[in-house]
This record gives sequence, C-alpha cells and structure tokens, in this order.
Amino acid sequence: MTLHLEDLCVRRLGECHYDSPFSEMLAAKQTSPHYVAEGDRVLLDDTVSMLAKHNLPPDQLPSFEAAGPRRKIYFDPAHVTAGIVTCGGLCPGLNNVIRGIVQELTVHYNVKRILGFRNGFRGLTAEHCNDTIELTPERVRDINNAGGTILGSSRGGQDADEMVDSLVLRGVNVLFVIGGDGSMRAATRLSAAIRARGLDIAVIGVPKTIDNDLPFTDQSFGFQSAFAQATEFISSVSTEAAASPDGIGIVKLMGRHSGFIACYASLALNTADMVLIPEVPFVLEGTDGLLARVEQHVRSKGFVVIVVAEGAGQDLLAERGLLQDATDASGNVKLGDIGALLRESITAHLTDVGLTPTVRYIDPSYAIRSVTANAYDSVYCLRLAHAAVHAAMAGRTETAVVRWRRRFVHVPMPLIISYRNQVDPDGDLWMSVLEATGHLLPTRTHETHRWLNQEPSRGGHQGACRSATKANC
Repeated sequence: MTLHLEDLCVRRLGECHYDSPFSEMLAAKQTSPHYVAEGDRVLLDDTVSMLAKHNLPPDQLPSFEAAGPRRKIYFDPAHVTAGIVTCGGLCPGLNNVIRGIVQELTVHYNVKRILGFRNGFRGLTAEHCNDTIELTPERVRDINNAGGTILGSSRGGQDADEMVDSLVLRGVNVLFVIGGDGSMRAATRLSAAIRARGLDIAVIGVPKTIDNDLPFTDQSFGFQSAFAQATEFISSVSTEAAASPDGIGIVKLMGRHSGFIACYASLALNTADMVLIPEVPFVLEGTDGLLARVEQHVRSKGFVVIVVAEGAGQDLLAERGLLQDATDASGNVKLGDIGALLRESITAHLTDVGLTPTVRYIDPSYAIRSVTANAYDSVYCLRLAHAAVHAAMAGRTETAVVRWRRRFVHVPMPLIISYRNQVDPDGDLWMSVLEATGHLLPTRTHETHRWLNQEPSRGGHQGACRSATKANC
C-alpha cells in the first residue's frame, strides 16, 4: 500500500474557537525527543531507504498528525454530552480506557454528562437506546482492578441511521468507540451517516484487538497482558509433558489470522519446541512433516511442546472436510479446531511407530483475554484515553488514536481497517521465534502447497525453512 500525505489527514468538524484548559501549559512547550508540538507530524516511515523512495521534501512526506492536547478546542465543554461504547470481544484494559476517558473529561475539561451505552452498538439501537448508565469519576474509580468491561459488549451489525437517531435523542456530541476492526468499520459507517446529516458529532476510535492485528499501531492495548497470561498455560503444559513418558504438550492460543500471541508468549517463556501460526503453512505427513518432527523430538528429548495459533493449519482441516461453512455475528468465518486435529494425528502417528504418547492439550482461549490489565497496559490504556479525549474536544472525527513509532498519533479510521497486520515470515519477530525454538521446518507456499527444497543460504540457515521447531532442518 502506497500512502501519500493527503491519505493521512484526519477529518475535522470545523475551526477551534474555545480556549483549551491546557493552553497555558502548552504555550511554553517545545518539540523535543519526548514531546511533539500540536502542529508537528510523525513520519509514517522510519528508515532511510523508505524515506528516500518518496523523493520528497520533509514537510511533504507521509506523516500522521500528533495526538495530544490543543491550545484551542472545538467544543464548549459546558455543553458537551459524551458517550462511550465498548464492542466486540473482551480485551485486558477495556475498563482502564473507560476510566481514563471519564476522568479526563470530568477533571480537566469539566464535562458534566457522560453516558455509557450498554452491550456494544446494540445500546445505540432504538430498542435499547435507554440501556445506558451515567459514568462519573466515582462510578469508575476502581473498575481498572477488574477485567472485562462494565459496559458489556456484543457483536453484530446495527443500522447506522438508527444509531445516529439515538445519539441525537441523547444529545451526544462526542462518541468514543472502543473496539476492534469490526467496531471501527461500524464507527466509520456511523461517521458517514452523521456527516450526511450535517451534524456536529465527533466519533473517536480507541482500537483494540487481542490478536494485535490492527495496522498502523505499534501494539494493541491489552496484548501484553494477554500473552503474559498465555505463558502460564505454556508453562503448565510444558511441566506436564516433561513429567510424562513420551509426553506431548499442546497449547492452542488465540490468533485467527495473526500469530502474534503465539510468537510473543513462546518467546517470553522459551520452552516451546514448535510454534505454528496462520502466516506460515505446514504439512503433517512426510519425512519433513510435523508428525515426523514430533516423533524425532520425543525419541531424542523424551517430550515435545507445541504452541499453535487457532488460525493455523486451516487448509489442513479443509482438506479433511473439517471446516464449517458458517460465520459468527460479526461475519467472521468460524474456524476449525486445529488443536484437536493435532492431538488426534500426533497420538495416532506415535502409537503407530511404537511409542506410548501421553497428550496434554490446553485451549485457554477466552481465559487470556478476560484478565486484568498488567502495569504496562494500564499505563498504555490511560495514555490512549487521554489522547482520545484531546482529539474529540479538538473536533477531530472519524479518527483513531494509536501509538506509532513510540508517538501517540491520529490515524484516519478507514486506514485502521484497510488491512490486517500479520507476522511477517521474513521479519525479525519470526526470525526470533526460529532462533528461540532452535530452527526451522521447511514450509510450503500458499500457491503450490508443496515443500520448498532450497540449499542452505550463506547466512547459515535454510531460506525455505519457516515453521519453528527445535529439530534440525
């Protein structure tokens, strides 16, 4: 995707005429390694070669608007009613973001009325438009100590015009949408419906995804808490496998299309022998297949530990007729159970070759996303909440607040849903997984589904080897 400066400009409701409560503080600040002035921008690209390809002067390079407080704001805080909605699956830190938004609105902007819409966008439909709660600093004071969201959440599509009616009925000027790619798509449609009516309602997104698969952000909030929790399950299954004759430990982690949780959790603990992710196809049978590698590990080491993302190996399930032709309420295709296939296939193979496998299989799935945010994510969520409020009060709309290159920036909401962030098989993260697990299974391409047999490169590793395993390639 080639982006230009104009692609990264955020929408504004109009000129800002009101003095910001931060105006005096900002007057003395200067751009520094730790502060980006409101008129400055943050570069999209960060390497010399990438910048050189644009062949443009610095002020014309693709860049994001810096997030943070402004000297002038669009809304008169005395007349603002804010709304907050949490949508989609749970994620560590949702309550932290809610709490941060409420505190920032009330303490610094002196906004008097904040509504929490219950159960996702369903709370904005005509049927449920009264299903709201008043959010005050007292009500949200300790919610950061609990996982989940006090507002509830849901999936499914709602009519944009119907949701606009609910906002108008409630007098909402600013809506904060905390959710994933489906939520950002809905928020984009909602913004379009608001714009079509000529209404002054700002829609600000705080993107979240447990899979860390949203683009244009360094990392999704809650992700660190989730993969930290996942390491506990890997540790447990590793202990079980090591204590059993011919032990097999399998942990299936969340990751429909992206294997970030599996990669980071495996790196954090560094006890996994094999890591399987959606981005890197693998085969079961054959001399270089997964089953042969598992057998080799069990015979040499006595046990094996496998970490697999839920979206890995879906092609293998399709070949065996084990996929459903169904979708969930958000339109996501329902995945087959790769963990069950691995458990059954490995058990059968090892039994056939005369071993007596003891399989320990754990599927924690939802357990890793319902935990309380850790210290890192707590700070991250609070800073995102502050950035979201500043953006809204300055009249930005159809905009998401994210951290990019360690800076907080505004990203046009359509870009956040423009593609899915995935583990790059040629990138440094996957290389770290390969190094940590001890090297490398050959892989097959998506096009041919055949093994690649290349000579080892001069760098000492086999270029075709991409699925991670401690077995030698």
